[in-house]
Amino acid sequence: MSHPSPWLLPEGIHNTLPAQAQTLETLRRQLLDLYRSWGYELVMPPFIEYLDALLIGTGADLELDTFKLIDQLSGRMMGIRADMTPQVARMEAHQLQRAVPTRLCYIGTVLRTQPQGLSRSRSPLQVGAELYGHAGVASDIEILRLLLATLATVHLTDLHIDVGHVAIYRSLLAQAQLNAEQSEILFDIVQRKAQPELQQCLAEWSIAENLRTPLAHLLELNGDVTVLSQARAVLQTAPPAVHQALDELEQVAVATADNIQFDLAELRGYGYHTGLVFNVYVDGYGDAIAQGGRYDDIGKTFGRARPAVGFSTDLKILAAVGQLSTPSQEAKIYAPANDDAKLQQKINQLRQQGRCVIQALSGQNESAQQMGCQQHLSQRQGQWRVMDITL
Repeated sequence: MSHPSPWLLPEGIHNTLPAQAQTLETLRRQLLDLYRSWGYELVMPPFIEYLDALLIGTGADLELDTFKLIDQLSGRMMGIRADMTPQVARMEAHQLQRAVPTRLCYIGTVLRTQPQGLSRSRSPLQVGAELYGHAGVASDIEILRLLLATLATVHLTDLHIDVGHVAIYRSLLAQAQLNAEQSEILFDIVQRKAQPELQQCLAEWSIAENLRTPLAHLLELNGDVTVLSQARAVLQTAPPAVHQALDELEQVAVATADNIQFDLAELRGYGYHTGLVFNVYVDGYGDAIAQGGRYDDIGKTFGRARPAVGFSTDLKILAAVGQLSTPSQEAKIYAPANDDAKLQQKINQLRQQGRCVIQALSGQNESAQQMGCQQHLSQRQGQWRVMDITL
């Protein structure tokens, strides 16, 4: 019986070698500096928690994505986080408990039972930002602008941003007064944008004409900002919440990028989103590279349902699809295996200045070039000096 090679990794789990690791770390630092400049504070949720805490509330949608194991100390079931957003919401609601708007950001590895997206990775390096405590469209706009600044960091400017608002569908659905089975069927049809099926179901369910028409047209309301004017006409008899949602979308259109596309039947994340929703795409990559929206109920289970809006993305995907400049590699310095006090003092001084100094080990025979160094420390007139290596 053959055994798998011990160096093989599970499907969807990948090593990060030095060059890529340096790129990711450089980008991580740039983004954290960006978020700090906007007032977003870094938090670090735990990688593993008790399962009931990890999946409470909106986190329950992640149950199938979550790896589970038994805690050997308590005997309780634990889970490895598949998404950091519910964890950050718990920290904001249960521990910080601020009265003012709170801006938080995070970067960390999550682990999922199934690969998601074209990257086929089960261990994304999730990065995101959340704004709590403000219910107006101004915070939606700030989050979208911060996301655009995030993508500009990797020189992604030719973007396709799909924006929707789940309050529109929620309001129309509430008016229709469907039972649970009908609501589930309708949701699936709208997700697939299956117009003939929609017309058939609305007729079979005897939905009133004044509501049937807006629901039927909802699937067609997608495109540039002119779609919002069309929606005003088609949905003129809709509840006030629908018109408020359209007002908010118009303000978003004015305040953000020109390449926003609107899709009023966009229901991704419908289970926990309560308002604005958005997904960002780039040419050459079939899945969304970033997503987010408003989820005002996310802290309710933790005892504090503050308004909330945020976004998340994968640092690895940003590095892969972005146009990153290769950081200049400063010359590495080779130091001989020597216990001379002045040599050690020079090495320490150079390292404190941020230089990379590789000191040979006792008995080591490799040359400075073999160690990847372009300079070396050489003693001249009793002083250790950095010298270029001549070939």
